[in-house]
Amino acid sequence: MKRIGSVVLPALLVAAFAVFVWSEGVRELVLRSMFPDRVSYIYERVTLARLLSQHVALVGVSSGLAAVVGVTLGIFVTRPIGRDFHPIVQDISSVAQTFPPVAVLALAVPAIGFGFAPSIVALFVYSILPVINNTVSGLDSVDPAVIESSRGMGMKRRQILWLTELPLAARVIVAGIRTSLVINVGTATVGAVVGAGGLGTVIVSGLVRDNSAYVFTGAATAAFFAFGLDFLIGRIQNRLYDARSD
Repeated sequence: MKRIGSVVLPALLVAAFAVFVWSEGVRELVLRSMFPDRVSYIYERVTLARLLSQHVALVGVSSGLAAVVGVTLGIFVTRPIGRDFHPIVQDISSVAQTFPPVAVLALAVPAIGFGFAPSIVALFVYSILPVINNTVSGLDSVDPAVIESSRGMGMKRRQILWLTELPLAARVIVAGIRTSLVINVGTATVGAVVGAGGLGTVIVSGLVRDNSAYVFTGAATAAFFAFGLDFLIGRIQNRLYDARSD
């Protein structure tokens, strides 16, 4: 029964989310009941589904790059050849996250213009730290005795990395990617200020027009998107944990 509930409840939430995003009539009824003093409830310049797809693209590209680069750097600094670079990579990634995304956008726009590209740069810089940290932590936590056993079986360094270390560190690494993704969902809303689109567009419009319905529409959609990603990756983590336990 508990297992059925763990499937049915997420399915109902996804269905409700889909109706809210794709059905303007239902969305207007919800917003009208919540904000009865508003004149306008539906952002009409771009559909919410279109804004959501732009947001998914922003998060997907930037987080994908952060995952690939972060895991690669994490692997590099845990190898004998890269150990000396570990403090440098750690310091650079830490400093990068202290920069507000808006500041990174302000620096990126003069160099690469408005739109999608500067937003990707800002989100990438802001979200790479958790991936690097968790990759390093995960690989460093692998029991040296297990590595030595793999070496005793005749495995070479590359085989030990791919067949022993990464599988054992996978759950920790995925946790870093999970954090990076969730951070990016919220942070990606700032891309609207440089013309990148996404859910920040309707939020900014709501702030400019003093329209709470617009702000709620963008914020609620972004929040549900973040919760959905967090839930999905959490399931992946649990499967990795179960596989490791087996």
